[in-house]
Amino acid sequence: MRSPMLAATAAMDIDELSSGRMILGLGSGTRSMNERWYSTTFEGPPAPRMRDAIGLIRAVFAAKDGGGLQYEGEHYQVNIPQFQRHGAARDSIPLMLAGVNRGMIRCAAACADGLVGHPIYTRKYIREIVLPELDGSSCELVPYVITSIADDVDQARNEVRAQIAFYYTTKLYHSVLEPHGWRGVGETIASAFKSGDFASMVKAVPDEMVDAIAIAGRPQDVRDQLKQWDGLAEHALLYSPTIGLTPERAMENLNAIVETFART
Repeated sequence: MRSPMLAATAAMDIDELSSGRMILGLGSGTRSMNERWYSTTFEGPPAPRMRDAIGLIRAVFAAKDGGGLQYEGEHYQVNIPQFQRHGAARDSIPLMLAGVNRGMIRCAAACADGLVGHPIYTRKYIREIVLPELDGSSCELVPYVITSIADDVDQARNEVRAQIAFYYTTKLYHSVLEPHGWRGVGETIASAFKSGDFASMVKAVPDEMVDAIAIAGRPQDVRDQLKQWDGLAEHALLYSPTIGLTPERAMENLNAIVETFART
């Protein structure tokens, strides 16, 4: 991840500019993202480093005017005697952490205000893995739910199917498939991706996986389907697929999500 010090001070700037409406989101990303996209090192399990980074960010938020900033962690050490935090909109800023596997979920439970659930979370994974790890903490689960709305139900489901296939090209995420016995599906998707066979990737995603992860169909269909997340999370982030969609179709779907779920 980027420098925790930079993330904290940038968040404070945005919080001040927005009159205290900032929510800071953090995520480690995969090894490939870190090394190939951002040319940064990725050493060891990410959860311990993330916990330390959050500790430093919290220390920055807590620093009072003129009190300086000292932080001594395993991965991060800061000593700025002259550090001053002027004009803060709030004493602290809500911090949300993205996570897929147990290590990062436990990190969120220990030190974040919320866990942002990856779009490939299934309801079974939430019930059997995520919620037990969050039990007893004040960390709120806010899952992404892949959402495609169209009068052509098959079109909507296939848009979701393509997005799911894209995510499961990453083997790190295959742990989510284990409670369902779908490891083989993930391996088929990864193999098709490696050979450049996009059609086979999408075809490998069964209807049961679409139903377990996403909502798709006409407006009333998706409203009814979203009720299946009742009791799992108080809030859900409705996520529009992008894989294989034209910009026009992507915008059409975003508008449909707003129209379908807007509060009046």
